[in-house]
Amino acid sequence: MKLNSETLARLPARVLRPVYDRRRVRQGIVHIGVGGFHRAHQAIYTEQLLQQGQAMEWGICGAGLRPEDRAMREALVSQDYLYTLYELGDSADTRIQVVGAIGDFLLADEDRPGLIARLASPQTRIVSLTITEGGYCTDDDTGEFLADLPAIRHDLAHPEAPTTVFGFLAEALARRRAAGVAPFTVMSCDNLPHNGRVARNALLGFARRRDPALGDWIAEHVCFPNSMVDRITPTTSDAHRRRLQAETGIEDAWPVVAEPFSQWVLEDRFCDGRPAWETVGVQFTDDVTPYEDMKIGLLNGGHQALAYLGALLGHRYAHETMQDRQLRDYVRAYMDRDVTPGLKPVPGIDLTAYKDTLIQRFANVAIGDQISRIGYDGSSRLPKFVVPTLMRQIDTGAPLARTALIFAAWVQYQRAVDEQGRPFTVGDPRAEQVAQATRPGPDQVERVLALEPVFGRKIPACPAFVDAFRRQLERLQTLGVRRTLALTLAE
Repeated sequence: MKLNSETLARLPARVLRPVYDRRRVRQGIVHIGVGGFHRAHQAIYTEQLLQQGQAMEWGICGAGLRPEDRAMREALVSQDYLYTLYELGDSADTRIQVVGAIGDFLLADEDRPGLIARLASPQTRIVSLTITEGGYCTDDDTGEFLADLPAIRHDLAHPEAPTTVFGFLAEALARRRAAGVAPFTVMSCDNLPHNGRVARNALLGFARRRDPALGDWIAEHVCFPNSMVDRITPTTSDAHRRRLQAETGIEDAWPVVAEPFSQWVLEDRFCDGRPAWETVGVQFTDDVTPYEDMKIGLLNGGHQALAYLGALLGHRYAHETMQDRQLRDYVRAYMDRDVTPGLKPVPGIDLTAYKDTLIQRFANVAIGDQISRIGYDGSSRLPKFVVPTLMRQIDTGAPLARTALIFAAWVQYQRAVDEQGRPFTVGDPRAEQVAQATRPGPDQVERVLALEPVFGRKIPACPAFVDAFRRQLERLQTLGVRRTLALTLAE
C-alpha cells in the first residue's frame, strides 16, 4: 500500500494519521535541511499542534540547497509530502504515525528564484535550520566567519544567485527590508553550543560583507533563538522499511525511525510570531545555555566516547557498546567525572537521573543506532561536543586521561579496521586532511595536534594534554583497547 493521500483512510487503525484538512494549512515555516532529525523532531511538534486544530498558518515548506536533497524531495513528492514516523523502543509497544506537517519542498538547483521568493514572502515567518554542525562556515576556535570559502566568495560576488544558506537568507532578508516586510526568525536546530548565536554570527558575517547597512538591519531586527534539541534518529535502513511494511502494509519510500524520547528547550525570542509549541511539550526559557551544555556534553560527548572505542572493539551499533560492561563503565565515568563537574545547575533536571536515562537510551536495541552515524564527521563533532569539556578541564587542572582517550581513539578509528581485522566505514567531510594527519609515523602526534579545525591553538599548547594524548595513543597502538580501558578506568 503506497503511502499517499488516497491511501490514508485504508491504513490500519493503530497507525495515527492527519485528522486536519491539509489543504487549509499555510506554510509559515521554511526548513532548510530536511533529513531524519527534522522529520522526527521539529516537524512532529508542529504536527501535534495541527492535529489539535491549531497552528494552521505554521505548516512547513522544506528547502534543499544540496544535490543530495533531491532524493528526499522526490520521496516526499511521490507521497504527497506524507511520511511515517516509526518509533522503536525496547518495550513491545511501537508508535507509528503518518505525518502531514510538510506541505511543499523546494530545491535550490531546480528553482532558485522560487526559493528566494518563498523566503522573502510575508507568509514565511520562521526559517529553521538543520544544516549539520559543520554547515555554519565558522572557525570553531575563534568563532570567525570563514568568508574566504569558495562558495561564500561566489555568493558575495553574485548575491542574487546564491548557493549557500547564508547567501539565500541574506538575499531574502534584503528583499524583505526593501519591501518593508518584517524579517523572519532564524531558528537553528543543530547540535551546536549556542546554535542561535552561531547562526547569527555567520549570517552577520556574510551580510556585512555584502552590505554593511543590511548587516546592521539584521542585527537590529532578526531574532536567533538558541535551542537544545534531543532525539536519537538513526539512519533509515531497508530493514526498517521492510519491518514497517510487514507490520502495517505501508510502503514508505523514506520513513523516519526514532526513539520514543524527545526533548526541545527553546529560547522565546521570535520577531514575527511562533506556533504555541509549549502546549505540546516544548520548554520555553530565557536562557537555554545550561540545558544545551548538559545535552551536548553528556549525550553528544557520550556518543563520541562510545563510538570510536566501540568500533575498534568490533561493535557496530550503540546498544552493543552498552552491553560491553567495560566500555559502559568508561562512558559513565567520562560523564560523571569529566563532563558533570563543568556543568552548571540545570533547572528542573536531576543530572544523575538524566545520565541514567542516557545509558538506557544508548542501550536501545530496537532502534539499531549505527556507530557509523554517531562517528561520522568527527573533525566537526569533536570540537563542539568534547572540546568544551576539555577546555574546562585544562583551565581547572583536572585529570585528562579519559577525555584524551576519546581523541586517541578517533585517531585509531581513521584506520577503518577493528582489532579483529574487520573493516568499517569512516566518513568525514575533511577526510583527506584527517587521513594525512592521522597516518602512522613518528611525528603522528604532532601532525594530529596541528589539525587546527579540531584542536584550535590552545589545546596543542597544553603540555598536560599533549602528554595524556600521546600516552593514550601509544597505549591503544601497543596494548589494545581492552588494556587501555582497564588502565584508564583505574586512574
